[in-house]
Formats: sequence, structure tokens, C-alpha cells
Amino acid sequence: MIKIEHLVKNYGTSCAVDDISFEVEKGEIVGFLGPNGAGKSTTMNILTGYLSSTSGKSSIAGVDILADPLAAKRQIGYLPEQPPLYPDMTVEEYLDFAYELKGCTLDRRAHLEQICETVKIKDVRHKVIRTLSKGYRQRVGIAQALIGDHQVLILDEPTVGLDPKQINEIRNVIKTLAKEHTVILSTHILPEVSAVCDRVVIINKCKIVAQDTIEKLSKHI
Repeated sequence: MIKIEHLVKNYGTSCAVDDISFEVEKGEIVGFLGPNGAGKSTTMNILTGYLSSTSGKSSIAGVDILADPLAAKRQIGYLPEQPPLYPDMTVEEYLDFAYELKGCTLDRRAHLEQICETVKIKDVRHKVIRTLSKGYRQRVGIAQALIGDHQVLILDEPTVGLDPKQINEIRNVIKTLAKEHTVILSTHILPEVSAVCDRVVIINKCKIVAQDTIEKLSKHI
């Protein structure tokens, strides 16, 4: 479902991603784990078509992200590290806006109702986003990623800055989403990967250093 082959991203003489390759199969939830500055967000931005790669190939559901970016992006729901929220809108206004922006053709009321139920934001639908807690704002960010019922979800540091209770709530939401989607989750937090992921890809200093199930990798620690 997600395939990265020999991906390289350079900024002048500085290398942000150095010849990395991995795959995420349909229905998997894979953790993309590494310290800050390792190249995680750069890889996520290339996968979503926000950045172009220097060399290599990335594809979503068999569609090359550079060769046919619109077709590839139609397969993706994306939550960046900073959720793209409009704080002066209500949650309902924002989701309606995201629905229109994505050109979604699913039944609006039923689709948005289902999403709000999935991410547990029905009780704040009429509240202004800037009045919400960070945990609820993160849920609204996940909700916009779900609009369009995409096959692939790309979540970049989805629990960063949350308190322990909010982290557990977001992790439970992600585990629920994995039942219907292929998920790649970028994080620098090992317990996050252990809690929600089937498999982990570890990146350090711009290179993939390991990839396997949590169980198998833990035997080598």
C-alpha cells in the first residue's frame, strides 16, 4: 500500500534522508520511529507530495507520488505535526470546510457523523476550535484526515505535546482507525509504537537502521 524505494532528500550539501527503503502492507499500522531530526517528517512530507525527493521513488497504492500526485493524494488522509486548524471556526464549520476542500462526494451528514463518532468529538461539534483543549484539537485534526474515507492514513507525531490521559485517548483512536485503514505513524516515542503498531521502522541520522515487529526487535535489545 505504501512503498518507498531508495529515497534520498538533499538540501544543498546537507542530507535529510539517505537512501531509505521500506513498505507498509494493506491493513498494517507501522511506526516510523526515530529521534528528532532523524528524517521522519521529511519522509512524511515526501510521501504526501508536499516535498519532492532528490532521488528514489515513493508510491501510494501503486501510484507514484511524483508521476501522478493528484491520484496518489486521493488515497491519503494526512495529519501533519501541527494540525491545519482554523481556530475561529466551530468544529462543525471546519469539517464542512474540509469536506468541500477535498471535493468529497460521500453523503455529507452521514460521513461527518461517522467520523465525529469515531474520534469522539460529537460533544464539541458546535464549539469554537480555539476554546478546545489540545487533545480535542488533535482529534479534530485526525477527523479532517479521515474525510474522504482514504485507504492510507499518514500521522506525523499525533500525540506530541499531549498529557498522559490525552495520549492514551489518541492512541485508542488510532487503534480504532487501523481496523479500516493502512496507517503509518511517525513518532520519537517508543511506548507509542509498542502501544499501537504492528511493526516498526527505525530511522537514525537519515538512514533506516532496523525494521521488524516489536516482539522480534525487543529480543535484540
